[in-house]
Amino acid sequence: MLKRFFLGLSILVFTEYSMAIEEPKYTVIEAFEEFELRAYEPMIVAETLVSGTLDGAANAGFKLIGGYIFGDNTSSSSVNNKISMTAPVSMQLQSEKINMTAPVSMQQKDGQWLVHFVMPSKYTLDTLPTPNNKAVMLREIPARNYAVLSFSGFTGAIKVDKKITELMTWLKDKGIKPLSEPEMARYNAPWSLPFMRRNEIMVMY
Repeated sequence: MLKRFFLGLSILVFTEYSMAIEEPKYTVIEAFEEFELRAYEPMIVAETLVSGTLDGAANAGFKLIGGYIFGDNTSSSSVNNKISMTAPVSMQLQSEKINMTAPVSMQQKDGQWLVHFVMPSKYTLDTLPTPNNKAVMLREIPARNYAVLSFSGFTGAIKVDKKITELMTWLKDKGIKPLSEPEMARYNAPWSLPFMRRNEIMVMY
């Protein structure tokens, strides 16, 4: 089952949390209570592959890409640029059969975790500064559709499994086939009160 491959954990660090945080651009195709079908616009990500446990990989991936967005980069003018944080931060654990504006996500690939931050929409591949660390790569992701279930509170494994089941059941009832493993997205800082937290389970379709 899909939920067997998923563990919920995410990291979100805002140096200036009071600032407006850019989120991914999308259009709502259909909405029903806590469920939505969304069409996301193309996006550019900075990504890296890391090994280790989920916790260790999350920390290592965030450190590598966080270094890039916080200035470990070189622009065309040879000046280091700080790139704004985006939200949400998300993580995805993939099975072997499958593969601030938007998410930082993690997915397992050949025993490693693929961690990526979505870059602010003002950038193109030509205008983004070049990572100084060769472990960080830039990649453009085409437009794609996601089914999304939103919920508040904490994101423990039992609750996440329950929400994944709810989303998969909803998709099955609508005759929609999921095309990816579930992804967990969190929009708030770790110190946010549970009832104020915005979380999402996302699946590409």
